[in-house]
Amino acid sequence: MRGPRTGARATSRDVARVAGVSQATVSLVMGEKWRGRVSERTADSVRSAARSLGYRPNLAARNLRLGRTRTALLVVPALTNEFFARVYTGAARVAAEQGIGVVLYPSPEGVGPARDPFASARATLDGVIASSMAAEALTALREGGLPLVMLDSDPERAEAATTVNLDLADGMRQVAGHLLALGHRRFVHLAADIDSWTFRVRAAALAEALRGTPGTELTVVRAPLTVADGLHAAEHALTRPGPRPTALVCDDDVLAAGTCKAARRLGLRVPDDLSVTGFDDLSLATAVEPELTTVRLPAEGVGEAGMRALMGVLDGGPVAPRVLPVELVVRGTTTVAGG
Repeated sequence: MRGPRTGARATSRDVARVAGVSQATVSLVMGEKWRGRVSERTADSVRSAARSLGYRPNLAARNLRLGRTRTALLVVPALTNEFFARVYTGAARVAAEQGIGVVLYPSPEGVGPARDPFASARATLDGVIASSMAAEALTALREGGLPLVMLDSDPERAEAATTVNLDLADGMRQVAGHLLALGHRRFVHLAADIDSWTFRVRAAALAEALRGTPGTELTVVRAPLTVADGLHAAEHALTRPGPRPTALVCDDDVLAAGTCKAARRLGLRVPDDLSVTGFDDLSLATAVEPELTTVRLPAEGVGEAGMRALMGVLDGGPVAPRVLPVELVVRGTTTVAGG
């Protein structure tokens, strides 16, 4: 079917024609009011047609009527972390479809309270999306009564309209199952030295998964999330008295990279002498040699789901919590124990 004429701005009628739906359906989808009214497949078709035509809904009148500022705040622990950069990319993509701007705001050093980034957050923002690791930065914003969507947060305790989480426990179960099937029984969990729900879930899931197999040993060693700290923590774990562990399970790809460096310094071969796993599937995972076995987290998907959840809340909710699946990616840093 034909699109708009050359030079003309695409309209909802053009989108409807390309997607093979009614204009009313286009309005529902682009206004994020489609759930329960049209299928997810139809919604995806409408969004795809809108992107291909360069269509942007004219939301000025609607936002004026609703008192909207068309601005959302995304609070993350740090701008230098690739995972949160990808979260931002996903959130910004969905926001752009709706003519909404996204302000990215890091909490200082990833911890502690941060000042309200605006003279009055309530007056300048529609809502907030925040990672649990940056939760302490939200005090001033919570006092403003802004709608809040939490990412990577305990759904039972989060003071938010709704949550978007990753199935972290399943990710650790996949790691444990993979390593147990390879015959590993002596494990070290190189855990992030951060008191956050996301890392508590990983630790609990790994311990539970290993507990069911007789003869397994699990030692927990904590380290800040840097390559250097991962290296020092892994060296300590690998040089302790007693039988050397055969597998190090790391909370993050950065810690895993440090572990691989520690193994080389100690004259150990990865994976022949030591299997190593990460978590996140950052670019770093394929930059190391051998490439890292890790759990792939759909970071952009988290950002997209978080932004859609916030728009749903702004449109009157309620919005059910979401849990996104994760995937173990087996590469070169794991093999049969003693192999």
